[in-house]
Amino acid sequence: MSGRQRGHCLCGAVTIEAVLSDEISGCHCDNCTRWSGGIQFGIEATDLTVTGPVKTHRSSRLAERAWCDICGSALWFRYVEGHDAGYHEVMPGLFPNAGGARLTRIVYADRAPDGYALAGDHARITRAEYESENPHLEAQQ
Repeated sequence: MSGRQRGHCLCGAVTIEAVLSDEISGCHCDNCTRWSGGIQFGIEATDLTVTGPVKTHRSSRLAERAWCDICGSALWFRYVEGHDAGYHEVMPGLFPNAGGARLTRIVYADRAPDGYALAGDHARITRAEYESENPHLEAQQ
């Protein structure tokens, strides 16, 4: 189920309305795995409305991550520099039934943790393949 949907954080203080795709992507880079487990919707800033107490952290030279200031729910990853500036990767768990979307690709697929794998018939992009076309987002030290 794609189209405009409404979601919220764990405590309900932050609400998000967004035009959702019917596709979710996964990412096994270190930053995404530490932040949220690495499952997200790609959403243009113009298709997103957020209300409530949001905090952000500049997690790399190109991006920031946001969370609810009350309950700590992960909200999004947003590019703040580069050709994707303003583009958001929003957590599907904020929306009922993950917005009705399905997993269609995994980036950094060769970096999946040993203890689990995201099963299914979808694109699997290695670290080398992804980084050949996209800037790598090293964590700030």
